Amino acid sequence: MILSLALLLLAAAFAYAWVRERGRRRAAEIRHKAELADWERRGTAEFAEQAQRSAALFDRMVEGMIVTNAAGRIQLANRAAQSFFSFDGGAIGRTLLEATRRHEIAAVAERLESETEVLGHELRLEGADQPRFLQVNALALRDAGGGRDGALFVFHDVTRLRQLEAMREEFVANVSHELRTPLSLIKSAAETMLDSGHDDPAMRLRFLEIIDRHANRLARLIDDLLFLSTLDSGRLRLESQPLALCRVAQEVIEDFQIRAVARGVKLVNGVAEDLIVQADPDRLRQVLGNLVDNAIKYGRDGGRVAVDGAIRADGRVEVIVRDDGPGLPAEAQPRIFERFYRVDKARSREQGGTGLGLAIVKHVVQAHGGEVRVESAPGAGTTFFFTLSAALTPADAPARSPAGP
Repeated sequence: MILSLALLLLAAAFAYAWVRERGRRRAAEIRHKAELADWERRGTAEFAEQAQRSAALFDRMVEGMIVTNAAGRIQLANRAAQSFFSFDGGAIGRTLLEATRRHEIAAVAERLESETEVLGHELRLEGADQPRFLQVNALALRDAGGGRDGALFVFHDVTRLRQLEAMREEFVANVSHELRTPLSLIKSAAETMLDSGHDDPAMRLRFLEIIDRHANRLARLIDDLLFLSTLDSGRLRLESQPLALCRVAQEVIEDFQIRAVARGVKLVNGVAEDLIVQADPDRLRQVLGNLVDNAIKYGRDGGRVAVDGAIRADGRVEVIVRDDGPGLPAEAQPRIFERFYRVDKARSREQGGTGLGLAIVKHVVQAHGGEVRVESAPGAGTTFFFTLSAALTPADAPARSPAGP
């Protein structure tokens, strides 16, 4: 009896232990499943967040990107690609030719059938205002077995680079022409003197004057080119100080008085004596000198050139140089501050200008933190405006009285 009871108690103990262990294992299994589910949720959330971050990065890339599948149909296309090709009705699911309407891109895709990658292919897109240049790089995508699995196309906008290259080529051509003209005249005069002019004092003097005039023209051109190089490199140091604008304008007018009298042009200083600007005195005289010289050259004989100034609503000082000459055609005004740009090439070279004066004006004014613009109409004269900061303290030297009207 006692043995049976002991066996019964032992069996009960084993049963209890078994149930308890089963419950523990069940609880552990439930915890494990819960942990797995939590890890899965967190992994899914992190994957979704990463995918969203990658998609946002892909969409905001400067380069246009298109990904195609093995059938050659577009799977992904970012915002830059959309702006380059203006996809009508979306691009997903369409072929490259259908989406971009560019046979050159379809031809690049065909090359990937036999090539691993295509690099540096250039594409020209005609636009309403100006053409756009894209550099196309393409990579064939392969699966684990080496079979074709699609392609990646990257479009880099190189329009600005091509524009700069064109500007450089134009600049070199212009400099070469501007240097060649006076050099050829100097050479011709020297050869004539060597051949037949050395015995004739009058002829020798005339040719020496030609040589001197065009040597000075070369010197001015080289000086202007060197100064523009200084401006471009950011090495120009401004000695900014309070200046009486009226006084500086009067000094410039006196410097150009002889040249103005020769053409019957009246120079007028209309700047108020209490108008004070913050500027480098030498550079301000250079800007005003170029503008007044330009007005005398291209204004009308017997005309009028006036220098004025006014305080704008934003507190800056606006300086104005106005002539009553023939004016500028509308198409010339956006380009008037370009280097070597000339409205009338023959007359400009006859006047002896370097073609860099207004470009220097623009860069010097910008170095002062100001802006420059032009207003003109054929037959109504030309007016140049540029802005400077107003000075808070008066200039040290008193201003000279402006010339009469």
